[in-house]
Amino acid sequence: MAKGNNIVLGLVVGSFVILFLVFFAIGIIRMSSDRTGWSGFGDKVAIVEIQGTIDRSEQIVDDLRRYADDNSVKGIVVRINSPGGVVGAAQEIYAEVLRISSEERKPIVASMGSVAASGGYYIACGADCIYANPGTLTGSIGVIMQYPVMKDMLDKIGIQFETVTAGEVKDVGSPYQYPDDRDSVVLKRVIEDTHQQFVNVVSERRRMDPDEVVEVADGSLFTGLQAQRRGLVDSLGGLESAIAYLEELNDYGSGLKRIRPEAEEGFTIFDLFGKSATKIINFSDVGSPKLMYLYR
Repeated sequence: MAKGNNIVLGLVVGSFVILFLVFFAIGIIRMSSDRTGWSGFGDKVAIVEIQGTIDRSEQIVDDLRRYADDNSVKGIVVRINSPGGVVGAAQEIYAEVLRISSEERKPIVASMGSVAASGGYYIACGADCIYANPGTLTGSIGVIMQYPVMKDMLDKIGIQFETVTAGEVKDVGSPYQYPDDRDSVVLKRVIEDTHQQFVNVVSERRRMDPDEVVEVADGSLFTGLQAQRRGLVDSLGGLESAIAYLEELNDYGSGLKRIRPEAEEGFTIFDLFGKSATKIINFSDVGSPKLMYLYR
């Protein structure tokens, strides 16, 4: 009987040892990857990616701040592959990039991928140096605001909205009525102010005369080569060139380990019942005008 108990105990202990070794091996593999939340040992360059349309800033700002506070990270590359997005989100990311450049005494470089236009370019302006591929699509310095006008559709199905406001122009931009001259005046005023903010950022960060910026700030799109000739980017080259710049700046040769924020887990059916549902089904802002630094 005692012998049988010893066998069972041995099997249980052996199983736990095997599980420990498996999880330990998985941990080692994850830590050896450049896409991990653990920064490891030695000097590093952090690569923070901005992919697709920008509608939120929190995660990117958190990643930038974490690497800025990590003494082992000797430089940061903001890898931009984005046509831009919501003005507020782009400005928040730009502000953090600029803060790192100005206050942290840690070099931060923008590397443009296939496209880094409008809000993507706005963010790049906060960096110490901007790299673009010769064929990168960039520029598109301008503002766009779009919203649907659904009145005809609602009239056809017999739905009407009664709007009561305190304030003469409170309902400007409502999708439930036809826009009029009042809408155009109010919204145009907002768009022009936001556009001027963009011009000011480019003028200050690229050390260009405001009138010179205005000439290219009509929403025009440029290749990386054209942008360099106009002073909108510093150098031509891809991600490797941006990393090499940081390594040379720090006199590390090619010895900086590359790290990236941990990749987000993919979407599963269970996310429908959790917080991700708000990302998939969100009707709360349908029809609301949004200021966009966005290339369409």
